Amino acid sequence: MNYNKVDSNHLSFFKSFLSDAQIVSAAAELHKFAHDETEDLVYFPDLGLIPNSVEELSSILNYCNQNQIAVTPQGARTGLRGGALPVHGGVAVSMQNFNRIINIDEDNAQVTVEPGVITQVLQEAVAAKGLFYPPDPASKGSCFIGGNLSENSGGPKAVKYGVTNEYVLNLEVVLADGSVIWTGANVLKNATGYNLTQLMVGSEGTLGVITKAVLKLIPHPKMNMLMLVPFRSAEDACKAVAAIFKEGIVPSGLEFMERDALVWTKDFINDDSIVIPNDIQAHLLIEVDGNHSDVLMNDCEKIMSVVEGFDIDDVLFADSEAQKNTLWNLRRKVGEAVKSNSIYKEEDTVVPRYRLPDLLRAIKSIGEKYGFTSVCYGHAGDGNLHVNIIKGDLSDEVWNDQLPLAIREIFEHTISLGGTISGEHGIGLVQKNYMDIPFNSIQLDLMRSIKNVFDPNQILNPGKIFPD
Repeated sequence: MNYNKVDSNHLSFFKSFLSDAQIVSAAAELHKFAHDETEDLVYFPDLGLIPNSVEELSSILNYCNQNQIAVTPQGARTGLRGGALPVHGGVAVSMQNFNRIINIDEDNAQVTVEPGVITQVLQEAVAAKGLFYPPDPASKGSCFIGGNLSENSGGPKAVKYGVTNEYVLNLEVVLADGSVIWTGANVLKNATGYNLTQLMVGSEGTLGVITKAVLKLIPHPKMNMLMLVPFRSAEDACKAVAAIFKEGIVPSGLEFMERDALVWTKDFINDDSIVIPNDIQAHLLIEVDGNHSDVLMNDCEKIMSVVEGFDIDDVLFADSEAQKNTLWNLRRKVGEAVKSNSIYKEEDTVVPRYRLPDLLRAIKSIGEKYGFTSVCYGHAGDGNLHVNIIKGDLSDEVWNDQLPLAIREIFEHTISLGGTISGEHGIGLVQKNYMDIPFNSIQLDLMRSIKNVFDPNQILNPGKIFPD
């Protein structure tokens, strides 16, 4: 697909209804539109636009659609798959000014929010009303709701409460030609035709640009308990995950961290509060929540009876909110710590939780075959394992030529275990050429057909999801 570059005539059109502050054209200022958190990838757009209203966004899309200009919607640019990179130049459209919590409906336990609201800001606003919005990716302090919708984000709470799509009732969306639609209704049940709302969630800005979301809320749990369990075997830690669920316990968080993940994070944030003995190879961070302390204590006792069946060291029970925050901060900072330690590639595998030990074993075996080290962590309760492949001393030739073969083997093995190649990070740019592993040509052609219906001129976030 050929796209037109933004020229002086196009710029004049945008200036006819946008202020100077809403138009970014200088190369130095465009840099922030040129990258997200995906490795070291940088792709400059021709122009950055910052609309303030649905009407302005509609005009932008309508014009770009008529003039075959690529449009890349952007949020906080915290993604790890290059989903917000303007790989075909054109216009990068930042949703940063769509940052209002429009209404918290306490009677119906719903909130109407714009996509530029930071996830943690929304969570805290509804928590003040005694309500809970559970999806909480590691970057919740900086990522936008719009990005969470685009990637169907999860996070630690997903193990008990589910991922983003389970909380989306209705969306206002601007389509490629500038048309504005609502996708559903503000109701808990809806069997009225095709589910356009769920089609939009996880579509990575390739079908339309979300401008409002009506989200379901639930009552906020009153208390939680948290424990850190050290294992002398990483595979045992993975095995313990399924064993906990077999006892009838559904934790509100169940996170796996290999030894290096926690050690590197402790060093990264300069936190010596947790001692890691030399023989400890992995940890599980386990949280239970609810409204009755006796029920939670009983859950913790059952969890202890399970993990004591493995080779573990002393279990740490967080005895204060400060200690709970310290433990969760360690977990949430793992990604940043790995990134600061080495050039790396992060893969977002997910399998049925019982197959986690098999997946971990395969990853280490493939690493030995290709000569790379990996640091694994993730939402073990969901079977979601983040695989950080470390460049270390690998040559550029091996990194660029051999590593894609290794990643393909990891993904093929993940599929053989009943899993898939992305649990919550999406496909974007860097994973698209592996899409032939989980999907055959019929499935991919169906997806392309859907894309063609919504965006026949292929202007919305081009170069993403579909293999070259």
